[in-house]
Amino acid sequence: MSGASHIIATFGGVGHLRPAPGTWGSLAALPVGWALFALGGVPLFGLGILLAFASGWWATSRETKGKADHDPSEIVIDEVAGQWIALLPVMIGASHSGASALALWPGWVVAFVAFRLFDITKPGPVGWADRQHGPLGVMLDDVIAGVMAALVVGFGAWLSHGVLGM
Repeated sequence: MSGASHIIATFGGVGHLRPAPGTWGSLAALPVGWALFALGGVPLFGLGILLAFASGWWATSRETKGKADHDPSEIVIDEVAGQWIALLPVMIGASHSGASALALWPGWVVAFVAFRLFDITKPGPVGWADRQHGPLGVMLDDVIAGVMAALVVGFGAWLSHGVLGM
């Protein structure tokens, strides 16, 4: 397919990069997420998450309609939404502390690694969502992986800044 749904689903073509298009999609989400935060803070970043989810659901529905493969590897907008959810605690932390979002780079690393780990291994609810075999399932497994990664990021921040006092 071509057109708007393909551009959205592949995050501007990033989903066609090989190998590991999901990892490329997660990586591509990082600078775009930073730009959203830099332009509009947490509100614009949060709106970006909602738009990625809603447009991703729509685009995935269009791109997979009538096809046997319900989750083709070139669709990476789900990774973008999940990666941004994983980054949300970092953006909130930067906003509350007045620090540059990039100064919180350890949180970025944890968000990326934890999200990819949960997205690839599909533990518990991530695997359940992945087995739903529809456009919502395609998006939902990454949303859940993103939430789980965000919890890891939050725990890491609490441990680092609260318990260890770093």
